[in-house]
Order: sequence, then structure tokens, then C-alpha cells
Amino acid sequence: MSRAQLRSDPRFEIITGACPHDCPDTCAWQVAVERETGEAADIWGHPDQPLTDGKLCGKVDNYLLRTHHAQRLRQPLRRVGPKGPGARFEPISWDQAIATVAEQIRSRVDQHGPTTVLPYSYSGTLGLLQGEGMAARFFNRLGASRLARSICATAGFEGLVYTLGRARGPDPLDFKHSKLILLWGSNTLTSNMHLWPVIQQARKAGAKVVVIDPVRTRTARAADDWVPIRPGTDAALALALMHVLVTEELVDADYIARGTVGYEALAERVRERWTPARAEAITGVPAARIVELARDYGRAKPAMIRVNYGVQRNRGGGMTVRTIACLPALVGAWKQRGGGVLLSTSGSFELDLRGLERPDLHPAGQPTPRTLNMNRLGQALSGDPEQLRQAHLRARPIDAAPDEPGPPVTALVVYNCNPAAVAPDQQAVLAGLARDELFTVVLEHFATDTVDYADVVLPATTQLEHWDLHKSYGHLYLSLNRPAIAPVGACLPNAEIFRRLARALGFDEPCFAQTDAAILEALVEAQSHPSLATITWQRLLEEGFCRLDLPEPYLPFADGDFPTPSGRCELHSETMAAHGYDPLPSYTAPESAGHVAADPELLQLISPPAHSFLNSTFVNIEKFAKRERGPSVAIHPDDAEHRGIAEGELVELGNGRGSVRLRARVSPDVVRGTVVAASIWWNKLSPEGRNINTLSPPDEADMGAGARFFDVAVHLGKASTKQ
Repeated sequence: MSRAQLRSDPRFEIITGACPHDCPDTCAWQVAVERETGEAADIWGHPDQPLTDGKLCGKVDNYLLRTHHAQRLRQPLRRVGPKGPGARFEPISWDQAIATVAEQIRSRVDQHGPTTVLPYSYSGTLGLLQGEGMAARFFNRLGASRLARSICATAGFEGLVYTLGRARGPDPLDFKHSKLILLWGSNTLTSNMHLWPVIQQARKAGAKVVVIDPVRTRTARAADDWVPIRPGTDAALALALMHVLVTEELVDADYIARGTVGYEALAERVRERWTPARAEAITGVPAARIVELARDYGRAKPAMIRVNYGVQRNRGGGMTVRTIACLPALVGAWKQRGGGVLLSTSGSFELDLRGLERPDLHPAGQPTPRTLNMNRLGQALSGDPEQLRQAHLRARPIDAAPDEPGPPVTALVVYNCNPAAVAPDQQAVLAGLARDELFTVVLEHFATDTVDYADVVLPATTQLEHWDLHKSYGHLYLSLNRPAIAPVGACLPNAEIFRRLARALGFDEPCFAQTDAAILEALVEAQSHPSLATITWQRLLEEGFCRLDLPEPYLPFADGDFPTPSGRCELHSETMAAHGYDPLPSYTAPESAGHVAADPELLQLISPPAHSFLNSTFVNIEKFAKRERGPSVAIHPDDAEHRGIAEGELVELGNGRGSVRLRARVSPDVVRGTVVAASIWWNKLSPEGRNINTLSPPDEADMGAGARFFDVAVHLGKASTKQ
């Protein structure tokens, strides 16, 4: 039956929801559910949500396949053998599972204190309730250690906030008004696909689209121009663009005067230090091309920059985003519809989450719990006090490791995440997960690599089976997800699992008795910010998604009214100076570039998302794994020839952290000196049971303790034996 027929057939109910995955598009969807059986027949993008526009990505268009997959976890499990690959489990009841977890947590808290318990989660769902809402209530009440969720975007966010004050940007739908669009480190067709039709509208009106990326991605092939750049050198390119803008007087003097602070100091720096010739030596982008790009950017009215998270996953990543974010103020791009810079729209959602997450539940008299960096999970779980001390969050140069690490982590609660596959320093993570004295409980949909190390596994619902509320980092709509079908098997929503754990531990606060729908209704009705004034629970129930109460067109900084300490775009930041940073935009070379300079046989490794996966989600779905043709590494023909490597050969990548084996894909679409391993494959689906994060360091980027997945130096050669 066609979708048009399903919409009009009275035998089917059409339920509106929202995609939960870690993607800026946060698509609104519709699910056709057979009234008699309660089964979902089909799913599609909501036709009335302006960005979704009736289309879902190839992954989520197959969401029913994932929800009803034969390997879906459908009942609680208890491990009955050793931890690790091949672990064996037996089914248990929910009462047994909850009692076991509560007993283990209680005994560890009694022995070591509540910070011996560590939650570990990220963006398996971006829902406010099933993501961190009820979990935050539970861990706040327990007094557990806190987790710095720094694995993805914190470096870039900090750089943006130092410069603009919040993670705000233009309405993505206004890209259609742009005359020049720079997609800087953004593979839009893979990671932000619904923005591409908007970009196409701009192109039809004469706009030029330029992709700046170390890889000729799908997006670069579809754009007007590709600027190949060495990984982690984007700030050097941005500074050279500024040099041309300043020396050729392509800046907007009026906007600079009323909307910025620190221009003269910045102008002096880029005039003297950042010639295109210097930047060419660093970035590999020819000086003439830098000049041409700067002139295009300075003359195009309006010009838009879409910068994405890949540019900040290196040692200088926060400063990189901060430097790029200064460019629109120099040319006055914020004044015009279709101008500015967009990293994320999330800062436009000024939601008060205190009533949802309940920080006030922290036990009276207990000190503020420590915060551990999720990128240093291997150190946090090592059992070594000095390693644990190093795992404490240090987000800025002025931050130091504590004198005392606190008690060992003896209980780990994993939800919305697969750290055995996605966390850096993988071998240290696996060693920590394998500790006999560590009790691990995992909330999951499938038997991931992390499940192999669990003591108890709790089956969670998917987005079709529960309530949730979603903001977005790629548009301006707040979206409600209504459950479309009953939970599969004995699966429960995350919120219900934490609700039951709270009850088993004797937490009797009324907030642990609220239903999911009641929690979300209270959250929506408690909002007081003007941007949420007309968004009510009833509207969300009726419409499914509501645009924030923001002007249209939305020009957040047209008048230079930035939410920074100065009220201006801070080209020079006193706050940064106080936090131990250079107050002006600058460039820090990737650590891997230094290793390559010392040993030319080394290559720089980056591991961007595979087109058919979303981090480690969808990897076990046969349809998508087949599309990706197995774990592989892309190599420039010159680098392959130098090492005698041919297309399809098994190669070995290694560094001091270990080695992995991948199939070689020889391609001119990668800059010389760089290898690209699309990720994130599960370990159990990778050669020798190791994926690319075996090689990733736990070291922090310059800001926000962000991860450095794209700052890795490796040796590459033919594998010693074939598999």
C-alpha cells in the first residue's frame, strides 16, 4: 500500500513523532499504525515540517527494520560466564534485574560512597526525557559521579561561546538567501542531508557552494568547488582569509565599529603573521586559492559558513571554531538574511531543564561530586588512583587535576552509548570494562560490544515505543514524540527503568512516580523564556512540532547584540585570557602533524562518520553494513604506491596504542598524507575484534576537554598475513 493510501485509509492511525538520532535535522516523522493490531506499517518524513519536508534519510526511512530486528534485545539478561567477546547471558525477570542492580549499587555506595557509581551516556537518543531527564534525577538523588559529555562537540561549543556568547546561528532555512556558502568540514549530504535542498535553492538563485575538507566527500563532489586542506589546519586558513580581508579592505568598518571588540589587535596580528604564503605551507591550500576564496567571501552579500564538528576534533579544535566564527563579523554578514556562521542552533532553545533533571535532589550535606571526562573512560576504570586522578575533567588550561582522585569506580551504568566501540583509547577502555570487581549494567537495544562486558543487560525501547521531547541543533522547531506502538517484548523506556531503580533504592520523592507524559507536560508548561511563550503542551499534542517564538527572518546578531560580556562579537576575549588562552584568534598545529614532520613515513588519520551509520548505530543492520562494504581505509594513490598497496588489500594501521586491520580503498579523493577510516564499526564486526578507536588518544582538545579523534598519527603498511 502506498503512503498516500495509508494516510487516507481509516484502518490506520497516523502518529506524529521525531527522529531521536544524533543529527542536526531532528526530523519530524509520521508512523502509520494499524488500528486493529497496533502494528506499524510504514514511516515517513512529516510533509509539513519545513526542513524535514516529507523525507527521511536512508537510515531512518528503515527505522521499522531496526525496531523489529531479529537481534533486538527483548528481555533482561544476566551474564553467566566471563566478561568480554562471546559472553553468555541468561534471561531473568524485570524484578530480578532491578533487584540485582539496586543491590549492587547499594553495596558499593555503602562501601565507597556514592561517587563510586559512574553514569556513562551520550547521544544514542537526543530526547530530553529518555536521554538525560529521568537519568539525571536518579543520579542527582544518588550523589553519583558526574560525567563530562565531551566526546563530540564541547571544544567547538566553547570556542563559539567565547566569540558569540551562545551557540546561536541563522535559521538554516535562510541558507536559500545566501550568495556564497562555505561548507567547512561539513559533509552535508551525509550528516545534515535536509539542509542540502535549501542550499540547492540558493544555487538556483546564483549562489556558489564551496566545500573545505580533507576529503572530496559526497557533498564536495556535488558542490561547485572543493578546497582540499590538511586535517586540523583550518584555523590557519581562516587567519589567512582574514589577512586578505584586512589588507584589501574587504571588511565592513561600520559593523566592526558597533558590533565587535578587539579588531585593531586582530588586524595587526593577521597583517603581520598570516600571509597566504604562510598558510599554504601549513594547510596545503595554494596561496592564490586562499586569496581568491577571501575575495569571494568578502564580496558576496550575504555569505554563509556552515562549520561542522570535524574541524574541532584535534589539539587546537576549540580555537579553530572560535577563529572561523570571527569571519562573519569582519564582513558584516550577520546583517543580512542568509549570512553568518552556523555550528549549532541549540543555543536558541533557552529551555529551563531544572524541573526535569532536578539538581536540587543532590543529598544535603554531601560535597559536589567529582566530574570525570568521558574521553578518559579507560583511565577512570583502570583501578589505578593516579590514572583516575588524570580522568577528572580539566576543561581549560587553568584547570588542574585534583590532589585526590576519590574512590575507585566500581559500578558503571551505561545508557544511550556504546563506549566499548566509540570511546578513545579503546584497549584501556576494554581493560577497564573487563575488571572483575566492576559491576556494569547496560541499557540497550542490541548486543553491542559494551553489552559483552555487562553484568546485567536491560532492554530499552526505541523511539517508536515511548514519549519524548526534542530540541534541535539544526533548526528552530521543538518536537514532540508520541509512542506509536507498544513496547517490543519486555522492553521499557529508559525513564521507566530509572524510575524502577529509584524505587528499589528507596527514593520516595514524588518526581520518581510521575509518568513520562506528565513529566513532559510539566516541563513544557514551566517554560518562561519569551522564545517559548506560545508553545504549550496542547499545541505540541495537536501539531507535533512548534517553531520557537523568534522573529522571521531570524537575524540574531544583525545589530551586534551578542550575549557576550562586552555585548559584541569578541575578536579579543578577556574571558579567554583569564582562562589561560590566547585572547585573539590563533592556530595550534595538530599533534599528529608534528609527528609526521618528525617521521615522514607517518600519516594523519581521521575517522569521519560512514554514510550508512550514525556513530555505532545501524552498524549491525545487514542492509547498511553491506552498503559500507566492511571496515576500510581510504588512501591517496601516491601514499599507496609508496607503500606498495593496491586496492582491496588488507593493510595494517598502527601506533603506540595498538593496531587495526582494514581493507585499502585507493582514492584521489583524500589529500596526500592523510588516511580516512569511515566509522564507527563495532569491534565484533571488525578484523581481529578491534576498530579504529584502538588508535585514538584520550588526550583533550584545547577547550572543553573535547575528543581528538582526528588528530592521530599512524604507520600504514601491508598486513603481514591475509584474513
